[in-house]
Amino acid sequence: MIMSKKIYVGMSADLVHPGHMNILKEAAKLGDVTVGLLTDKAIASYKRMPFMSFELRKEVIENIKGVSSVIAQETLDYRPNLKRIKPDIVVHGDDWKEGVQIKTRQQVIDTLADWGGELVEIKYTHGISSTQLNNALAEIGTTVDVRRARLRRLINAKPIVRILEAHNALSALIAENTVVERDGKNVYFDGVWSSSLTDSTARGKPDIEAIDMTSRISSVNDIFEVTSKPMIFDGDTGGKTEHFEFNVRSLERAGVSAVVIEDKTGLKKNSLFGNEVKQTQETIENFCDKINRGKAAQLSDDFMIIARIESLILEAGMKDALIRAEAYIKSGADGIMIHSRHKDPAEIVEFMEKFRAVDNSTPVVVVPTSFNSVTVEEFIKMGVNVVISANHMLRAAYPAMSKVAKSLLKNGRSLEAESDCMSIKEILEIIPGTK
Repeated sequence: MIMSKKIYVGMSADLVHPGHMNILKEAAKLGDVTVGLLTDKAIASYKRMPFMSFELRKEVIENIKGVSSVIAQETLDYRPNLKRIKPDIVVHGDDWKEGVQIKTRQQVIDTLADWGGELVEIKYTHGISSTQLNNALAEIGTTVDVRRARLRRLINAKPIVRILEAHNALSALIAENTVVERDGKNVYFDGVWSSSLTDSTARGKPDIEAIDMTSRISSVNDIFEVTSKPMIFDGDTGGKTEHFEFNVRSLERAGVSAVVIEDKTGLKKNSLFGNEVKQTQETIENFCDKINRGKAAQLSDDFMIIARIESLILEAGMKDALIRAEAYIKSGADGIMIHSRHKDPAEIVEFMEKFRAVDNSTPVVVVPTSFNSVTVEEFIKMGVNVVISANHMLRAAYPAMSKVAKSLLKNGRSLEAESDCMSIKEILEIIPGTK
C-alpha cells in the first residue's frame, strides 16, 4: 500500500478568497493536507488583527474539500509545527519571496532539509488578497458585536495594545488610518479612547462630569460612523451605582468595548491635581458593589469594566493600591488601570512587579501622561497590556489652531498661515465619501 505524502500549508485565511482555494486545491493533488492555521496572536505579530476569530477561520477551513486536518500555528515561525509533524512537502504561494516573510521562507527551507522535505510554491493569484478585502470591509464599516468583541481579542493576541484619544470623528479617523514603520515593522493604533477631559474641553466645558451621557454617546456614534476600531470609554466615577447600571447597557448597545471607572467620590476632579484639590476615594466595599452591579447589568460577555485605582494619585500608598486591585478583580472587574502623576515611573514599576507576582492574567492599563518617558517595549516587559495616549490629539490641535488664528490677525491675511494648514485637497481626501 502506497502511503500518501504529508502536505503542510500554513495560512492566515482571514477572509477566504480564490487565492486560498487555489493553493489548497494544488496541495490536495500532492497528498493529505494539514493546514497550519495561524492564531490571532501569530497574525497580529506582523499585520493587523484578522477580521474573523481563530475558531471561525478554523471552521471554514475544515470544511474545504481536500483539507484533511487543521491545527493551530502559534507563531509566524513554521518550525515548531514542521518539526512535530515532519511533512514531506510544504505548499505556499510564491508571494513570500519578498517582504516580511522572507526570513520565514528560508527557515522553512532549512528545516525541511533535515529530513529531505520539499517546498512547493504556487503562483500567486494576482488582484486579490486578505489585506485588500479587509481594507474594503473597513470602508463598509463593522457591526456592533464585532467591534465590541475586538478589544478582548487584541489584548489576548498582542504583547501590548495601543490606544489613542479621539474627541471627534476627525481625530478618530487619524487614529484609524495612521501607520508608521518602527524597527522594521508597521505600527498603528489598535483603538480609540473617549476621554471625558477632551470631550468636555472640546465643548468648552470643565472636566467635572458636566457633559451628560446622552451627549457623550452622541460623540461615540459620530466616531463609530466613520471608523471600525474598538473604543475604551472614560466613565469617570461611573456616577451613582443605579445610573451606572443603565450606562453600561447604553455603552454596550452602542458597541463600546470597555468602560473605565475610577474609585473616587463626589464632584469629579482631574487626577493630575492629586491632593492639590480635595478628592475623596470611595470605600472598597462601595466600589466593589458598583463593579458587581455593572457586570450583572451587561448582556454580552465581550464588554469590559476596567477599575481605575487612584491610590497612588491620592498618596494612599502602594499597599492600598494592591489591596484594591485584588478586591476589584474578585468583584468582577475585567481589568485594572493604575495611574500616577509622577514623571518618574518608579511607583508604576513597583506596582507592576508586586501585582504580577500574584496575578499574571488580569489585563493592566496605563495612561502615561506624566511618566511619558517609558516606551511600549518597557511597558511590555513590566507586564502592561494596554497603553493609552489619553489627551494628545486635543492638546496638539489647540496650539496649532491658536497659532493660525494669531497669524490671521497679525498679518491681515491668510497667506502666512498656509504653511501651518492642510490644503483643501488634502482635507477633502481624508474624509470618506467626499469625492
